[in-house]
Parts: sequence; C-alpha cells; structure tokens
Amino acid sequence: QTLRVDGGAGNNTLNGVFDAPLGERITAVSSAVHCDIQIGPDGRNLSGRCSVPLTSITVDADPTKTEHFCQWATNRKADPARCMLAAQLEEIAVSLPLASGESIPFQAEVPFTVCGRAREDGGRERVTGTVVRLEDGFYRVRARVEHFHREAYRIGPRSTEGWLARVQSLAKVVAEEGTLELTLFAS
Repeated sequence: QTLRVDGGAGNNTLNGVFDAPLGERITAVSSAVHCDIQIGPDGRNLSGRCSVPLTSITVDADPTKTEHFCQWATNRKADPARCMLAAQLEEIAVSLPLASGESIPFQAEVPFTVCGRAREDGGRERVTGTVVRLEDGFYRVRARVEHFHREAYRIGPRSTEGWLARVQSLAKVVAEEGTLELTLFAS
C-alpha cells in the first residue's frame, strides 16, 4: 500500500524557525511538501521520500530574504528550480492508526539532503511526531525536527561565493540552528 502527500494541495506545510538570541527570528515556510510513502507488508513500517522544492520556500514573506536563502542553499552553484530539501524514510517503525481520531506517536532518525547535499558529518536528524487517522480516511502527520543545523548542510554565507565578506556582520544576526515543523495530509 502507498500513501501520498500531494505537494500541490496547498495544505502540506513546512515551517522552519531560526531564532538568533542577539539577532532576528527568521521563519521559512512552504505549502508544497510532497511525499510518496510505502507501507511495509506488516503495516508497521514506512519507507519513501518527502521533499520540498527550494523555490516554494519563502523567508519572512520577504522577496530579498527569500532570494538570499536560495543563494545560501544552492551556494550559487545550482539552479534553485532543481533544488529540494528532502528526507529519505527508511523503515520508520510506526503502526498506522485504525480508528478515526486515534493518534500514534513516532520517532525516527532520518537522513536529509539539501540540494543533494547530505549533512557534513553523515548524521541524521531526529524526527518526532504523531499520525492521526481522520474521519475522511486521510492521515494527518505532524512532525518536528529540533536542532536542525543549517551550516551542517552548508546553507549559509560561509559556503556561498560572494558572501564571505558579509559573514562577520551576519554571524550574530542569523541563527545557525532552528526547528522544522511539518503538517502533512496523506491518503
């Protein structure tokens, strides 16, 4: 059995918050999360891929900040239209809820990539959340990734040509670590 999260539905969201103690709180959002997930034969494991097109992510509803984020994410070396923030789900242990309104918690260590780049240390992100079966048969997934370190994926001025001179002035203004939250509806 396959579950699909429709990236074109407009209700499958990513919300990333990066809050610098001495700087600004930056919020990156997208409503274009797409997933194709296979349910294991025993109904207790999920595998597949979820992705968000880079060009669907806006930063603080500000075109300039959004453009800077695209430059940082691609390091000015890739076409933003071909870039994704992606997570590869590998045998995630979770039993889907059977009854409407039933909620099942989950946690997993998940490999992410940004524009095809894995985390520098080869590590994974800890994802926690819940799966709820809705009355219409859909599943609502709420997932959270805390301590997402953008520099581990080389997202930032240090890794982007033409931004090196600005690093010192931005160092305390833009947080390197943030929290990603996803709300997805799968059928």
